[in-house]
Amino acid sequence: MTAAPLAETDPLQILVYADSLSWGIVPGTRRRLPFPVRWPGRLELGLNADGGAPVRVIEDCLNGRRTVWDDPFKPGRNGLHGLAQRVEIHSPLALVVLMLGNNDFQSMHPHNAWHAAQGIATLVQAIRSAPIEPGMPVPPVLVVTPPPIRTPRGPLAPKFAGGEHKWTGLPQAVAEVCTQLGCPLFDAGTVIQSSEVDGVHLDADAHLALGDALRPVVRELLRG
Repeated sequence: MTAAPLAETDPLQILVYADSLSWGIVPGTRRRLPFPVRWPGRLELGLNADGGAPVRVIEDCLNGRRTVWDDPFKPGRNGLHGLAQRVEIHSPLALVVLMLGNNDFQSMHPHNAWHAAQGIATLVQAIRSAPIEPGMPVPPVLVVTPPPIRTPRGPLAPKFAGGEHKWTGLPQAVAEVCTQLGCPLFDAGTVIQSSEVDGVHLDADAHLALGDALRPVVRELLRG
């Protein structure tokens, strides 16, 4: 039996590798925003509304995920572990959107903006060197710097105590490593803010705004 040819209309796949800011946790709760409201969903729906090649956004967003460090209380939060295999699993990929960093500033960590930026650089390099099948494209990586941590409030206050100070300088540090790596960058803090409810996560309006702001950026990257 002859194998069927690959469909020419297979969607362009975008992998979003991120944490709870992208998972869509509702600030002050343990609930999750629906897909059309979460920024990856808003992005997918917007790109497909533009016409052209269909797009599929794959959400790989884990609450508490760091860049390259372990969580002493929960396993599996080191963003480097398994990243290359996720790229391999979902290939071919047209783009990887990487939005991490804020969990590096939890109270149990001594890290500053430089450390988080170095972690992001390590993740970009891991994506670029993933063991994908021969002939499949190495996806470009769009780094999205998360918005500033405000004063942490509510149940998150002990976990993120001091995080707003450790975060200082993150956009500049990330911009420096992205320049060195030749990696496109978008600073989410230019269009959204963290929620006043908990100081860390994004409310529905912020998700929608970020998805809309990323739409032209991602569309241009998909054009190559």
